[in-house]
Amino acid sequence: MNLPKVIEDLVNAQNSFDSVSYANCFSENAVVFDEGKTHNGRPEILDWIEESNQKYKSVMKPLECAENGTGIVLSAECSGTFPGSPITLQFHFDITDGYIQSLKVTG
Repeated sequence: MNLPKVIEDLVNAQNSFDSVSYANCFSENAVVFDEGKTHNGRPEILDWIEESNQKYKSVMKPLECAENGTGIVLSAECSGTFPGSPITLQFHFDITDGYIQSLKVTG
């Protein structure tokens, strides 16, 4: 699958549990919306992904990637140590200048 480089980097970082590389895919002022919470800026995103990696041990298998007019939506099978694993989630990205500006995770 041909993914935009920053999304490919994010998937690789997630699958290797590299929280720093994952956070570095985001701009300094990026915003992440996940599980009803908002994480503002790269330091909060780093804290969020480190906690998520420890809690869920989740890996991603990209299934489909498409532009939706305002951004990019990646559908991925996510498996880990959480109820119902594996599940398919949608990752809604806004990307500018090679960095993720916002990410909303929906299921």
